[in-house]
Amino acid sequence: MSKELAVIHYKTAMAVFKKLFDCRAVSGEELAVIETIIAGKYGLSSCSIFR
Repeated sequence: MSKELAVIHYKTAMAVFKKLFDCRAVSGEELAVIETIIAGKYGLSSCSIFR
């Protein structure tokens, strides 16, 4: 998977979880954990500008 496609997939997944956060279905702590997991899945480092 290209880096560009990985970023698109990451941003799409995070948009869903951020919507859940806005609806209070996911806590801030859970969102942070989810973000780390999704970033790892798509190969983004913790210091990536896309996170």
